[in-house]
Amino acid sequence: MATTIAVRTRKSRKSDAVAYSELSVRQNNAILEYCRTSMSALSGATAGIMGLTGLLGFIFYFVSAFSLSAFLTVKAGSRWSSFFTTRRVLFINGLFGGLFTYILFWTFLYGMVHVY
Repeated sequence: MATTIAVRTRKSRKSDAVAYSELSVRQNNAILEYCRTSMSALSGATAGIMGLTGLLGFIFYFVSAFSLSAFLTVKAGSRWSSFFTTRRVLFINGLFGGLFTYILFWTFLYGMVHVY
């Protein structure tokens, strides 16, 4: 993950104001999106080869997505605020966009292995 360049402004009594580099935030979000897309394709291919159907296939996707989020949280460590503005970005960004990629690979590989 690319590091975000944080510039500290004057300290206020209530909280510290932090300005983030827009370029770094965009780059970190692009890397996160790439990880989610790759995970979706690989887990969709895995689900298709394993022959998962129906609800089990969707559960497999959400378990895979949660696992990726946990790995990214561990990778960011306690300094997650240096890379992202909120921690929610690690869990939510690209979750449903990756679902479409997952379904594409899931149905394609299921059809190739189990139907033909």
